[in-house]
Amino acid sequence: MRKSVLLALAILGGLSAAAQAGDQTDFVTVERGRYLAVLGDCAACHTAPGGKPFAGGVPIETPFGRLVGANITPDRETGIGDWTLEDFQRAMSEGVAKGGYHLYGAMPYTAYTKVTAADNAALFAYLKTLEPVHSEVETNQLPFPFNIRLSLFGWNLLNFTKGEYVPDPKRDAEWNRGAYLVQGLAHCGTCHTPKNVIGGDKNDQFLKGNVVDGWLAPDITGNAHEGIGKWSVDELIDYMKDGANRYDIASGPMAEVVEKSSSQWTDADLKAVATYLKSLDGSPTAPPAPLAASDPRMVAGRAIYEDRCSGCHVGKGEGIAGLFPKLAAAPLVNNADPASLIRVVLAGSRAGATDARPTGPSMPAFAWNLKDEDVANLLTYVRNSWGNAAPPVAAGEVAKLRSELQP
Repeated sequence: MRKSVLLALAILGGLSAAAQAGDQTDFVTVERGRYLAVLGDCAACHTAPGGKPFAGGVPIETPFGRLVGANITPDRETGIGDWTLEDFQRAMSEGVAKGGYHLYGAMPYTAYTKVTAADNAALFAYLKTLEPVHSEVETNQLPFPFNIRLSLFGWNLLNFTKGEYVPDPKRDAEWNRGAYLVQGLAHCGTCHTPKNVIGGDKNDQFLKGNVVDGWLAPDITGNAHEGIGKWSVDELIDYMKDGANRYDIASGPMAEVVEKSSSQWTDADLKAVATYLKSLDGSPTAPPAPLAASDPRMVAGRAIYEDRCSGCHVGKGEGIAGLFPKLAAAPLVNNADPASLIRVVLAGSRAGATDARPTGPSMPAFAWNLKDEDVANLLTYVRNSWGNAAPPVAAGEVAKLRSELQP
């Protein structure tokens, strides 16, 4: 009898230990999935301001019309509560949702296809633990004919290559981790790679800059003039982790990326991404010659700069480290496209807040007291002074963006 009791207790003890081990494994998987959701900045498109986490409703403006981030909580009626892991894997790797309909490229499955099945399983396990939120979201708000999903068959033929990331055996583990994140879950190319006329990536110009919703997502290759060629690995890490380095302070959509995503990455992943980006060759194109200081636009722009800008950015564009960005030799200033600069001058900007920099510095708006020609001359001066060289800004470019910013 005593032996039977001891045997039963031993079996129960073994089952309990196995159950605890299973719970621990589940916890590790879910926590890994939570971190993967941060890496992918899933909240940016799936959590509306003031809304429930991942319940959708974030408008995404595209050149073809508006899409809205879907509800990806485990609600069975309006979310992904009735999805299987296979359904989720197909959405991530093929861009095909449960029910067989194709997703639009605003859901960056062209990058997510590189994510491993194991990472997708962990991410799905995390999403299944979220609070189910009943939130009906009409994701497709595109006008005809773009709202017809059948067109996506042709779009995919031209713009989509399915397949997980394949490590480069000639590179070390750190480089491959960085490449896996940049090309896959972090989907950096979705903003930073130029697009063709139908919204697909120009893969031969990977990460060489693109305008998104009136903001320039700059070149993040080794281009020393317009890209990050002069940045060190540590300066790249500072920018991703803290939102600032000696060259730039994150603003606009990138400030949100830093605040909600990259500031929470592990140091190892930050280093891996920085290492990979620093390995990318930049365009060999020589920078243009700067405008002469005697050019009337330069003379007018200098007067405006000294009156309105030098108090923060300092007389020769040095800025104040960690507070006001450096304008001299800054890649964003030297970029051929002045979209972000025009926008910041007109509408102002506030940098993102991180644990390291909880108070983000702000830039006031000048649309109310600078005319289009004033803004154009000011930026032309900044873009051709202190070692900078970039095409002059036209008043018409300012007027166009000003009209787009009107309520």
